[in-house]
Amino acid sequence: MENKRYWLGTVVTMLLLSILSVACKVVTPETSELTLKDAYKDKFYIGTALNERQIMGNDAAAVQVVKENFNAVVAENCMKSGMLQPVEGEFRFELADQFVAFGEQNNMHINGHTLIWHSQAPRWFFTDSQGNDVSREVLVQRMKDHIYTVVGRYKGRIHTWDVVNEAILDDGSWRKSKFYEIIGEDFVRLAFQFAHDADPDAKLMYNDYSMALPGKRSGVVAMVKKLQEQGVQIDGIGMQGHIGLKHPAIDEFEKSILAYSDLGVKVMITELDLSVLPSPWENAGAEVSATYEYQQKMNPYANGLPDSVSQAFTERYLGFFNLFIKHQDKIDRVTLWGVNDGQSWKNNWPVRGRTDYTLLFDRENQAKPVVKSLIQAAQPPHANEKKKRKQSI
Repeated sequence: MENKRYWLGTVVTMLLLSILSVACKVVTPETSELTLKDAYKDKFYIGTALNERQIMGNDAAAVQVVKENFNAVVAENCMKSGMLQPVEGEFRFELADQFVAFGEQNNMHINGHTLIWHSQAPRWFFTDSQGNDVSREVLVQRMKDHIYTVVGRYKGRIHTWDVVNEAILDDGSWRKSKFYEIIGEDFVRLAFQFAHDADPDAKLMYNDYSMALPGKRSGVVAMVKKLQEQGVQIDGIGMQGHIGLKHPAIDEFEKSILAYSDLGVKVMITELDLSVLPSPWENAGAEVSATYEYQQKMNPYANGLPDSVSQAFTERYLGFFNLFIKHQDKIDRVTLWGVNDGQSWKNNWPVRGRTDYTLLFDRENQAKPVVKSLIQAAQPPHANEKKKRKQSI
């Protein structure tokens, strides 16, 4: 009888310990076990760009990072017009289909990037069989065919589209692209109209870099106001976040968030990355056609990042995220331009062959200290205070 009571007591004790152990492992807002998407779920989407290997599932470690930390995705390259329709009338949707399926399977917000962009449009888009510029009518029809086909294919599946990318220069004037030269500024209105016709429920965005510059700000505001006066549906403005340790000034970035929000549209922080390397120009923006010859002095951290620079990196990211949190009512999405440092385009731009450290996860897909700081920043002040008190007990 004594042994039986002892055995029952032992079983009860073990069950209680087991229950307590499980209870202690429950993730609460006060623990560091939160991921980025958990921490910001009530503020805005946290997104990332996927490259070809990740979309195809050939980079399992990076894909795991994406699934754990992000709830929005955009394709880095495979949905640009030159990739989708390299030859007139011949669409290559295989990779784009896999990208959209990945987003759906993981219950993610999906952004289509981009329908009309001068930089990676196929050459045939603008020329006839003799190599001469096509007429306005021909180019408009080619735009319409492309947008109807692409947006129509993913109708009801892609939530937001970057309809037009980088149409305004840093001084606020129109970029003299082939779209502008052949059609005029009306190409933007037409692109938005075609996209809306193809999927009336999709949210439509204008996306550009250096959006904190006063000149660019005024030019984009003027363009959007004119579109609105023409009855064009434009739902949001994407502010590309290609930033450095010194530029742009956070207060100028804030002025732009407010100016764009005042237009009655949502603001998206897109293509966010933070270069720690010296730039050949004070404000390099993201003009992909601009390049600079390699010099050793332009690649100072090839063997690793000094602690002082790493700390500055964390503080700079934190400063911007604090700004985004402050204006969370105006911002729908913050998207990093890549998953890990090895993927970043900044390793090869504006100087090819450098080693940069622009993203939140390192080349081994390990979270940098900045990730914990960003998660903590998203918590209510009282939650962090409670955590500090617990740690001191």
